Amino acid sequence: MDAFIPKCTSLGKLMSDDLIALQEKVAHQEAAIDELTRQVLLQERKIAELIQHVKKLQEQLQSLAENSTGVEIIDTPPPHY
Repeated sequence: MDAFIPKCTSLGKLMSDDLIALQEKVAHQEAAIDELTRQVLLQERKIAELIQHVKKLQEQLQSLAENSTGVEIIDTPPPHY
């Protein structure tokens, strides 16, 4: 029976070390998830800003097209040297 006690102690130590290692991994993964979440939120905001900017540009382009007087801009080819 005495031979069993040291084995249990070392087994308990191994389990404790494994538990600590798992806790460290979980902590790192939680930090990574938090950073990824922050990045996704920043990207969502930037995308929303860009969508608004594109809408404004579309409105400006539509307004210019509606207000154009039919003047044609002729793009002459550059001279060849």
